[in-house]
Amino acid sequence: MEHLVEGMALGNVTEVKVVLASIVAALAGYQVFLMAVGYGKLRLPFLGSRPASATHRAVGDAIVVVTVVVAFMCISYFGFDEGEDGPAALHMVFGALLLAVLSVKIVVLRWWHSAGRFLPPLGITVFVLFLLTWLTSAGDFLAG
Repeated sequence: MEHLVEGMALGNVTEVKVVLASIVAALAGYQVFLMAVGYGKLRLPFLGSRPASATHRAVGDAIVVVTVVVAFMCISYFGFDEGEDGPAALHMVFGALLLAVLSVKIVVLRWWHSAGRFLPPLGITVFVLFLLTWLTSAGDFLAG
């Protein structure tokens, strides 16, 4: 798998991962904005609640696909190193938590509708985990 990922990224795995993760982090911020409009917490004359919610759903679907690609790249190329500490260890923890909470959010959205009241805290948790995951990898790479 490592060679497949390296070939797809033309040998620039870290750089491709950083770009994709940065796009996802920016879109995660956009998602918070859209749901603030969707829940009526932010009222704009040019964007209504229903279009904001529909856009949130469509962008969220795209974010999930890109997140899975980035996770695949991380796991298959960089792997899990049990001896890691510092930002790399935190990155693995935040990434695993992100995938877990994102999965729960998708389950609530698609099948467990009675738990819909948990969507706002799940969404904020996903957003925070996206940022923490980005900071411990892409942010660290861009700062260095």
